[in-house]
Amino acid sequence: MRVLAIDQGTSGTKALVVEDGVVVASATQQVRPQYLADGRVEQDPAELLESVLSAGSQALAQVGSVDAVALANQGETVLAWDRSTGAPLTTAIVWQDSRAADLCAELSPYAARIAERTGLVLDPYFSAPKQAWIRRHLTREGVVTTTDSWLLHALSGEFVTDVTTASRSLVLDLDTAQWAPDLLGHFGLGDEELPRVVACDEVIGSTSVFGAPVPVVGLMVDQQAALLAQDCRVVGEAKCTYGTGAFVLGSTGTTPTRSLHGLTASVAARLRGSTTYCLDGQVFTAGSALRWLGELGLLSDPATALAGLDPNSDQSLLFVPALAGLGAPWWKPDAAASFVGLTLATSRADVVTAVVRGILAQIVDLVGVLGADSGAPVDVLRVDGGLTGSAALMQMQTDLLQAPVQVYPSPDATALGVAAAARIGLESTLSVSDVVGRWTPAATYEPRWSRERADEYLGNWRAAVTASIGASP
Repeated sequence: MRVLAIDQGTSGTKALVVEDGVVVASATQQVRPQYLADGRVEQDPAELLESVLSAGSQALAQVGSVDAVALANQGETVLAWDRSTGAPLTTAIVWQDSRAADLCAELSPYAARIAERTGLVLDPYFSAPKQAWIRRHLTREGVVTTTDSWLLHALSGEFVTDVTTASRSLVLDLDTAQWAPDLLGHFGLGDEELPRVVACDEVIGSTSVFGAPVPVVGLMVDQQAALLAQDCRVVGEAKCTYGTGAFVLGSTGTTPTRSLHGLTASVAARLRGSTTYCLDGQVFTAGSALRWLGELGLLSDPATALAGLDPNSDQSLLFVPALAGLGAPWWKPDAAASFVGLTLATSRADVVTAVVRGILAQIVDLVGVLGADSGAPVDVLRVDGGLTGSAALMQMQTDLLQAPVQVYPSPDATALGVAAAARIGLESTLSVSDVVGRWTPAATYEPRWSRERADEYLGNWRAAVTASIGASP
């Protein structure tokens, strides 16, 4: 079976043709988020749709035909659009955008209730605050949804969202995996026409935009798709994806476990009628932080710079990676990035290394609280994404983590995850284990730093984070 698996991400759209778990064709189309003042991040919806159509068509042209189309999406990026025409009514407000912070502050009396019902923290990162902001400030026309619903309507004419994406909204009851009318009311969304919540392996309809009609099946939010591809289904198994941001997710099995340490709980998947759950934490800027360094003229060639990182370099320069605020476990959308330890002797390479190491340090803290929440320490971290191609960066990660790091053999775990979900939906004899199974790491990294050295760096870095938060307005 061939699946055209489309991963519509923040910085680009990747389309893979996956035949029985093997990639036989691929294409990529870049998209460009606009980083504006006051923490606003937007995308052109037309560019998103064009990237899906272009990347999909290019990949399909390499093989001729497929049996299904699957879609992974950004998760918390939203827009308003006209259901009758499909035309966008607003720009797409990206998951990194913090413009709904004031709206969240207004709802703070309900924060504990929202957290208990949804497993999420009341924060502008999630979709409902941004949807409410659109309704309050931009338009009352059309529907307001996450980008997956709009893209799927363009592909198939259906009005749906998958359960993993819906669980990132702040208005889905985590235990029932259904829209919660009372929570919708809190956000002023009670009268909205909402997409139908579907399983990840549900055939929602068909599409003919790439040629002959084929089923549309295999729908997941990007990070949960990568979790599935890496076969993290047992408590204690966790992965980190290094993309525009960096995202740590760990399985909690069939139990929706609420975090006691600032992580968020979501639906990991609904496959074969069974719903599974996960905990996750976010570093809002990873690849986007490197792009920022490039825009400042500090990084001319990211690949060369990452290859030249020195895992044993001086660690006295510290960086707090709050370029788009701080997510888990602090949840400080107004936090600002900062350097500690700059001197006249600081070099360009020192700055780049400090930025990378600061991102990796936050990942270490997320892995630690994931183990505390789940009751099962993470003994091995599975990783995927573009930045895993840097051996030096991966060595720095394992040195700080003080645990092995295993690199997934493909940089496209997200697309492979939705391809797996599509196969489950179309081939009734296949189990989840049949389509994700066991995989052999492309590389495994072991710590070279002593625990004492790692602890010293992390202690200094955490002190810098505390100071940075205290200095925020």
